[in-house]
Amino acid sequence: MSAQPSSASRQQPVSGSPVADRADTARPAVSVGLVVAICLVAANLRTTLTGVGALLPEIERGSGLTSSWGGLLSTLPLLTFAATSPLVARASHRLGSARLLVAALGVLAVGTVVRSLPSVICLFAGTVILSAAIAFGNVLLPALIRRNVPAHRIQGVSALYVTVMGLMAAVSSGISAPLAHTVPGSWHTALAWGVAFTVAAFLAWLPRMRGDKPQASTGGTHSPVPWRSRVAWQVTFFMGLQSLAFYTAVAWLPSILVDRGTSSTTAGWMLFYYQVVSLAASSLLPLLTRGRHDQRWIAAGASVLVAAGFTVLVAAPALSVVACTLLGLGGGACLVLALTFQSQRAGSSGEAAALAGMAQSIGYLVAAAGPLLLGILHDTTDSWTLPLTVLAVLGIATAVAGHGAGRDRHIGRASG
Repeated sequence: MSAQPSSASRQQPVSGSPVADRADTARPAVSVGLVVAICLVAANLRTTLTGVGALLPEIERGSGLTSSWGGLLSTLPLLTFAATSPLVARASHRLGSARLLVAALGVLAVGTVVRSLPSVICLFAGTVILSAAIAFGNVLLPALIRRNVPAHRIQGVSALYVTVMGLMAAVSSGISAPLAHTVPGSWHTALAWGVAFTVAAFLAWLPRMRGDKPQASTGGTHSPVPWRSRVAWQVTFFMGLQSLAFYTAVAWLPSILVDRGTSSTTAGWMLFYYQVVSLAASSLLPLLTRGRHDQRWIAAGASVLVAAGFTVLVAAPALSVVACTLLGLGGGACLVLALTFQSQRAGSSGEAAALAGMAQSIGYLVAAAGPLLLGILHDTTDSWTLPLTVLAVLGIATAVAGHGAGRDRHIGRASG
């Protein structure tokens, strides 16, 4: 299967050519304001989701949800990502990326508040609303980075925003359970604390709406989704499988540890530790990949570490710290690579939006199977052995996809 160059990709200079180098040099330097604005958006892309895993035992007890329903609650964001992501590239083409991002941040704030209301219906409805808004942010950021950041700084900026995203995700996992025990409203209130960062990001992006012209009004070309590109599919499956591992761990790791005698607060802090290791790995990854255009073996090796982490949870559950360390090291590296590939494997910002939309729609559809499947397998077997074994096997599949996605290729060129 090979990619056919689109009209958009034919108009773009090939990365590494003199024309591309001149175009890259002509881009303005990365401003502090832009980096801060990007990081504020990143702070919102997981904060409202990761706290649910730490609170899930409390939510199930307080609302009467079974493990299967708890798995559905954890899967809903991924299903929403899959359904919403394909809409982002076309909407951005018509409305402008900054305008669309501001609208998404407003919807995110509304969804966060709705989810915290004392109603099971609001819990699920609010989850869908805020997840749709996050899906827009997930797709828009790689395209905005591809458009505004010089090519040699893309991975550094991607690693920075992944670090912020991971830091806020870890903080949310760590403080949500203690917060639920101390604030009025219990877990309902704990679900809404991240809305402050949503408001801050909304205000940071409001001024950037000026001058953000829709590409449709300027004659810009909308890049088609690269369905025929082998590289695009490898990026997509790598994105999906690494997301499956992350969201499954975030959803069920506290429950796995609680079933084995750990307190809910300690289990929440173990999830925090896992994510701290993950963000440390994502921060250090650019040092390992500096000057490397071929990243096949780094992506494959990081995926094997994730598989090893799930294997330790099965074979030696008492070594949960070792398991969380392996999961964090591998998962943090995989996430940076998955997001970076969505920018690096594209020849233009339009192609980046199209590739990100594909990778995140199909990828999150793959990822959505994880939390729900684990909940069903646990209810069926009354054990975590089979679910964790399945995750370890999927870690090896991630390594295969990462090996392909890590090649120094573009979706606009033949990828045989």
